[in-house]
Amino acid sequence: PHAGAPTLAALALAEIRRLEAVFSLYLPDSALVRLNRDGQLADPPFELLQCLSLAGAVHKASAGRFDPSVQPLWRAQARATERGTALSPAERAAALACVGWSGLSVTPEAIVLRPGMGLTLNGIAQGFIADRVADLLARHGLTRALIDTGEMVALPEGAWPVRLPDRDLALQGRALATSAPLGMTFGGDGQTSHIIDPVTGQPAPLLWRSVSISAPSAALADALSTAGCLMADRDAIHGLCRQFPGAKAEALIAA
Repeated sequence: PHAGAPTLAALALAEIRRLEAVFSLYLPDSALVRLNRDGQLADPPFELLQCLSLAGAVHKASAGRFDPSVQPLWRAQARATERGTALSPAERAAALACVGWSGLSVTPEAIVLRPGMGLTLNGIAQGFIADRVADLLARHGLTRALIDTGEMVALPEGAWPVRLPDRDLALQGRALATSAPLGMTFGGDGQTSHIIDPVTGQPAPLLWRSVSISAPSAALADALSTAGCLMADRDAIHGLCRQFPGAKAEALIAA
């Protein structure tokens, strides 16, 4: 119920489309597709630099569990699923050899990948986009709104009721993200997680049904919840959250 609602909604959708042109793995001319295709990207968008900076911080804090350079493994697993066979040990080893955050060079002038590398920001970009939409609405004077791009951001006024698997949460002035190893599976088989472990090269083990984390930003919550799905126990997830002020594990549902 806001006089400018249609205009604000249109602005929000335009911002989402603008950022899709940065982060999408499917739009043929997105910044990320061009980076993966060419191995380098000159004059990268500021938003891509921001996102990679945060990704690097979570990568370090999670001892490498959060690693957007798993894209070669993701592609290899997807190809195997398409042909209806298991990924062979040799194929997995070849893809895993292309994984490694240290192979990424990031400067304001250019992003450069080690040959064979590829990035996916699907574990952080949805949250990043939610944050940017929240910022846009705040700049236009809104103080009460909930943005949901798959990850949620609540503006400072109002307590938005969110139902978690084990309880209800009032979200106000912060963000929430939930990751689930079986939230999406390769080929829809209900078993092969879309989250890839960068250490083993295997789809995430089914340790958790879901991991929900709140934080000051949805991008951070998104990355932390993704990393949490690859951690063996609650203490490790809580320890990861403590490295980022304001981050909190809200619901850790064992498989």
